[in-house]
Amino acid sequence: MSNPGQKKKSIFSRIGEWFIKLPGRIAKGFKNMWHELKKVSWPTRKELLNYTVIVLVFMVFMGIVIGLLDAGATQLINLIS
Repeated sequence: MSNPGQKKKSIFSRIGEWFIKLPGRIAKGFKNMWHELKKVSWPTRKELLNYTVIVLVFMVFMGIVIGLLDAGATQLINLIS
């Protein structure tokens, strides 16, 4: 909202101000991200390795399950056809 005594700015001056302030707003976002990353509790190397192994084992397990479901559905379709 503008003050009653203030003159309204033209659209071009508002666009110009937006572009002038853009680098500062981008930098502010990166600064905020950097401060938040400092608060993160990062896992130790051993924990990271354990989590990675767990994810890989789960992916292999799910690949086998999906593969078996696909093979079963293929056999069912072939049996019906």
